[in-house]
Amino acid sequence: MGIDNKKTLTKTRRYQRDPDQIYADLNQPKHLEQYKETKAVEDLPGLGRHYCVECAKWFDTEYNLIDHRKGKPHKRRVKAVAEEPYSQREAEAAVGLFTDNGRGNVQTATSTDVEMS
Repeated sequence: MGIDNKKTLTKTRRYQRDPDQIYADLNQPKHLEQYKETKAVEDLPGLGRHYCVECAKWFDTEYNLIDHRKGKPHKRRVKAVAEEPYSQREAEAAVGLFTDNGRGNVQTATSTDVEMS
Protein backbone atom coordinates (compact mmCIF):
# COMPACT_ATOMS: atom_id res chain seq x y z
CA MET A 1 0.00 0.00 0.00
CA GLY A 2 1.48 3.33 -1.04
CA ILE A 3 1.65 6.45 1.05
CA ASP A 4 -1.06 8.14 -1.05
CA ASN A 5 -3.49 5.28 -0.44
CA LYS A 6 -2.91 5.43 3.31
CA LYS A 7 -3.66 9.18 3.41
CA THR A 8 -6.82 8.65 1.38
CA LEU A 9 -8.03 5.93 3.73
CA THR A 10 -7.42 8.13 6.75
CA LYS A 11 -9.33 11.05 5.27
CA THR A 12 -12.33 9.00 4.20
CA ARG A 13 -12.51 7.28 7.58
CA ARG A 14 -13.08 10.62 9.31
CA TYR A 15 -15.50 11.99 6.75
CA GLN A 16 -17.60 14.91 7.90
CA ARG A 17 -20.64 16.29 6.20
CA ASP A 18 -19.88 18.92 3.61
CA PRO A 19 -20.52 22.61 4.37
CA ASP A 20 -23.26 22.81 1.72
CA GLN A 21 -25.12 19.92 3.39
CA ILE A 22 -24.83 21.62 6.79
CA TYR A 23 -25.98 24.93 5.27
CA ALA A 24 -29.11 23.10 4.09
CA ASP A 25 -29.56 21.63 7.60
CA LEU A 26 -29.48 25.09 9.17
CA ASN A 27 -31.85 26.70 6.66
CA GLN A 28 -34.28 23.82 6.08
CA PRO A 29 -35.32 21.97 9.27
CA LYS A 30 -36.86 19.22 7.13
CA HIS A 31 -33.41 18.43 5.70
CA LEU A 32 -31.93 18.02 9.21
CA GLU A 33 -34.80 15.80 10.35
CA GLN A 34 -34.33 13.53 7.34
CA TYR A 35 -30.63 13.18 8.16
CA LYS A 36 -31.33 12.37 11.82
CA GLU A 37 -33.94 9.77 10.85
CA THR A 38 -31.30 7.79 8.95
CA LYS A 39 -29.40 7.14 12.19
CA ALA A 40 -30.48 4.52 14.73
CA VAL A 41 -30.80 6.16 18.15
CA GLU A 42 -29.32 3.13 19.91
CA ASP A 43 -26.11 3.40 17.87
CA LEU A 44 -25.50 7.10 18.55
CA PRO A 45 -23.42 8.47 21.43
CA GLY A 46 -25.65 9.67 24.26
CA LEU A 47 -28.64 8.12 22.50
CA GLY A 48 -28.61 10.98 19.99
CA ARG A 49 -29.54 13.72 22.45
CA HIS A 50 -26.43 15.90 22.10
CA TYR A 51 -25.79 16.98 18.50
CA CYS A 52 -23.74 19.84 17.08
CA VAL A 53 -25.49 20.95 13.90
CA GLU A 54 -22.60 23.00 12.51
CA CYS A 55 -20.08 20.15 12.83
CA ALA A 56 -22.56 17.28 12.32
CA LYS A 57 -21.20 15.45 15.37
CA TRP A 58 -22.87 13.52 18.18
CA PHE A 59 -21.64 13.75 21.79
CA ASP A 60 -22.05 11.53 24.85
CA THR A 61 -22.89 14.27 27.33
CA GLU A 62 -24.08 17.85 27.30
CA TYR A 63 -20.81 18.85 28.99
CA ASN A 64 -18.81 17.48 26.03
CA LEU A 65 -21.05 19.37 23.60
CA ILE A 66 -20.60 22.65 25.50
CA ASP A 67 -16.84 22.08 25.69
CA HIS A 68 -16.77 21.34 21.94
CA ARG A 69 -18.55 24.60 21.14
CA LYS A 70 -15.78 26.55 22.90
CA GLY A 71 -13.04 25.04 20.73
CA LYS A 72 -11.30 26.28 17.61
CA PRO A 73 -12.44 23.50 15.24
CA HIS A 74 -16.09 24.31 16.00
CA LYS A 75 -15.55 28.03 15.53
CA ARG A 76 -13.78 27.44 12.20
CA ARG A 77 -16.62 25.22 11.05
CA VAL A 78 -19.23 27.84 12.04
CA LYS A 79 -17.37 30.44 9.99
CA ALA A 80 -17.17 28.10 6.98
CA VAL A 81 -20.88 27.24 7.16
CA ALA A 82 -21.99 30.87 7.66
CA GLU A 83 -21.41 31.87 4.06
CA GLU A 84 -23.76 30.61 1.39
CA PRO A 85 -22.32 27.79 -0.74
CA TYR A 86 -21.70 28.30 -4.43
CA SER A 87 -24.57 27.43 -6.72
CA GLN A 88 -24.37 25.67 -10.05
CA ARG A 89 -25.17 28.97 -11.75
CA GLU A 90 -22.17 30.67 -10.11
CA ALA A 91 -19.90 27.79 -11.12
CA GLU A 92 -21.04 28.06 -14.74
CA ALA A 93 -20.51 31.82 -14.69
CA ALA A 94 -16.96 31.34 -13.40
CA VAL A 95 -16.18 29.02 -16.29
CA GLY A 96 -17.77 31.41 -18.76
CA LEU A 97 -20.77 29.37 -19.84
CA PHE A 98 -23.05 32.37 -19.45
CA THR A 99 -22.86 36.05 -18.69
CA ASP A 100 -25.19 38.10 -16.57
CA ASN A 101 -24.90 41.82 -17.15
CA GLY A 102 -27.60 42.71 -14.65
CA ARG A 103 -30.30 43.20 -17.28
CA GLY A 104 -32.53 40.43 -16.02
CA ASN A 105 -31.95 38.12 -18.95
CA VAL A 106 -29.17 35.60 -19.16
CA GLN A 107 -27.27 35.20 -22.39
CA THR A 108 -25.69 31.87 -23.15
CA ALA A 109 -22.14 32.13 -24.40
CA THR A 110 -21.62 30.63 -27.82
CA SER A 111 -18.56 28.63 -28.63
CA THR A 112 -16.42 30.10 -31.38
CA ASP A 113 -13.55 28.42 -33.11
CA VAL A 114 -10.21 30.16 -32.74
CA GLU A 115 -7.91 29.95 -35.70
CA MET A 116 -4.29 29.23 -34.93
CA SER A 117 -1.77 31.06 -37.09
